[in-house]
Amino acid sequence: MGQLLSFINGNDHTEQIFIDFEHAQPSEDERELHKTVNEVLIRGPAIIDKLLAYAGCNEFIRRAITNPGPETEDAAWEAVLPSVDQLQEFYDFSLELETCFPKLLVALCKNDPKASLSNQQALAKQLADIFDFVLKFDDAKMVNPAIQNDFSYYRRTLNRMKLTKKDANIKIRDELANRMSLFFAYPTPMMKVLSETTVKFLSQDTTVPRDNVTTALATMANVCHDMVEKKKFTQDELNMFCLRAMVGSIILFDHIHPQGAFVKKSPVNIKPCIVTLKDSNTQSSPGLLNALRFTTIHLNDVDTPGAIKQLLLLD
Repeated sequence: MGQLLSFINGNDHTEQIFIDFEHAQPSEDERELHKTVNEVLIRGPAIIDKLLAYAGCNEFIRRAITNPGPETEDAAWEAVLPSVDQLQEFYDFSLELETCFPKLLVALCKNDPKASLSNQQALAKQLADIFDFVLKFDDAKMVNPAIQNDFSYYRRTLNRMKLTKKDANIKIRDELANRMSLFFAYPTPMMKVLSETTVKFLSQDTTVPRDNVTTALATMANVCHDMVEKKKFTQDELNMFCLRAMVGSIILFDHIHPQGAFVKKSPVNIKPCIVTLKDSNTQSSPGLLNALRFTTIHLNDVDTPGAIKQLLLLD
């Protein structure tokens, strides 16, 4: 635990840090925050499972639209209601992430972020856990159009019910429905939550320098890359965990650093990260590459080297 071996600076971004994602346990100083964050994260796998199993109400909605009438419309409404309850659970979970994520940033970034990642490994693991969840969630959401179709039908029907005064017992009403609609309309809603939460946090918390946060994210990305490249873990899923944490760190870094992650002097070892991700050739690799292509904001900047654009944009 806390194996801070050395740091190599300059153009070589290799981080001689090993974060024991497999066995990290909280120290006494980490314990309270670790427990708080864990109470949220422990529900993450169930959220992913529910999202992957989300089948939608397409057939009920199709019948109600093509053959409108009390029978088909009531059937569609009864089918959509539990689905929308499920969507609210997803949305509510994003609010919990929004609350706990800044607490991790404070713990890991208020002092030397490299030392913090090395010496508070249980919290560093939770930072990686959040990126792992966010990338899994957004990847599954992006390929499931039923989510937006169901919620759009719900809102249209709710508006009709309001006109006829039949909406008295509706739980998800205008304000919440509007916020949920904005959340699910975005292609990668969970990463958007992390990005907006971090930007807001940096604008309000003067005790944590922006440079510390970007250094922590760059270090996390480089460390995760190095651990995969050096085969520190034997399990495939643990290596994929590292790659998701790497990609999540790069994306968030790109959103909050003025020049982004792709410039020539970026502290993120971006080219090896992309190469390692491409070489991993797993079922999840295309989704992670697409996340770098379409969720970052600086890839197409003029300062991004052409070789990096070509490497990432070409299959």
